[in-house]
Amino acid sequence: MSTKAELYDVIRRPIITEKATMASEHGAVVFEVAIDANKPQIKEAVESLFNVKVKAVNTTITKGKVKRFKGQLGKRKDVKKAYVTLVEGNTIDVSTGL
Repeated sequence: MSTKAELYDVIRRPIITEKATMASEHGAVVFEVAIDANKPQIKEAVESLFNVKVKAVNTTITKGKVKRFKGQLGKRKDVKKAYVTLVEGNTIDVSTGL
């Protein structure tokens, strides 16, 4: 069992967007996770932090855009998202503070 600090290193923050809200209607919650986190680590972190049962974890990596910062070309960070599907009857309320 990992410590709470290590679990929060895996789960960075919940993502609250229109697409994430649509996913929550089907029992899924979307989190930004560490880029090197794998699915079993994400499942363990969500189950122990929120006391829920996880059915499935799907992940996606969004590549960072190339943008201009103060006239200089720069690149935003890559972001890994985890779509965590919960077992029927389990919920996580991400609209309130963690």
